[in-house]
Amino acid sequence: MDSVLDWLRPDWFFDLSVVQDDYNRGRYLAGLWMTAKLSTLCILLSLVVGVVGAAAQGARSRTLRVLVGFFVAFFRNTPPLVQLYFFYFAIGTILRVTGENGLPQPLVSNFGWALISLSLFAGAMNVEIFRSGIEAVPKATIEAAEALGYTRLQTYRYIVLPLAVRISMSALGTNLVNLVKTTTLAYAIAVPELLYVAAQIWSEDLNVREMMNVLLFSYVGIVAVLVWVLHRWEKALRIPGYGG
Repeated sequence: MDSVLDWLRPDWFFDLSVVQDDYNRGRYLAGLWMTAKLSTLCILLSLVVGVVGAAAQGARSRTLRVLVGFFVAFFRNTPPLVQLYFFYFAIGTILRVTGENGLPQPLVSNFGWALISLSLFAGAMNVEIFRSGIEAVPKATIEAAEALGYTRLQTYRYIVLPLAVRISMSALGTNLVNLVKTTTLAYAIAVPELLYVAAQIWSEDLNVREMMNVLLFSYVGIVAVLVWVLHRWEKALRIPGYGG
C-alpha cells in the first residue's frame, strides 16, 4: 500500500532521473526520437509493401502471385524476433564491405535491419488487409470503370485502391498500432530505442520501477498519438456505405 501511495505523490514525476539528470534526460529523449523515427519509417514502408503486394496478388502472372503468397506466408508464420535475428545475423554477416581501415564493415546498420525486418513483417500483414479490402469492392464498380475506358492500372489506382483503403481502415489501424509496439524488438540488436535506453538507465541507477513506469506511459502516449492520427485519417476518407 505504501508503494502505491509513494507512486501517487504529486512530486513523483520530478524525482525521476530522466527529469532531474541532464545526461539521462538526453538519453531518454534520444531513445524517444529513435522510436518515433523507426515507427514512422516502418509504417510508411509497410504501407508501400502492402499496396504493391496486394496489387501483385491480382496480377495475371501466376509466378508473381506465388511469390507474393510465399512472402506473406513466410512473414505471417514466423515470429518477428526470429525474422529480425535472421536478417541481422544470417544475412547481415554476408553483406559486408571493406572499411577505410581495411577491416570488414556491415553494409547495413542495426537500425537498417530493424527497419527492413519490421517493415516486411507488417507489410505482409498489410498485403492481406488490402487484399480483403480489394475483394470487398463491388465488381460492378470495376466493370463501370473499365466501361469508361480505364486501364487495369488506372482502375486499381483511382477506383479500387481508394475504396479498399476505406474498407480496410479498421484492420489497418490495428496492424499499425501493433507495429509500433513491435519496434521494441529492435532492442535485441542494440538499436538505441526507448526500451534499450531505459534498460541502460535502470541498470546504472537501479531505478527499475521508475523507468518501467516511464516506459509504459511513453508508449501509451506514442500509441495515443498514432490512434488519433488514424482516426482523423479514417474520418477524412469516410464515404457512406464503404468502411462504416
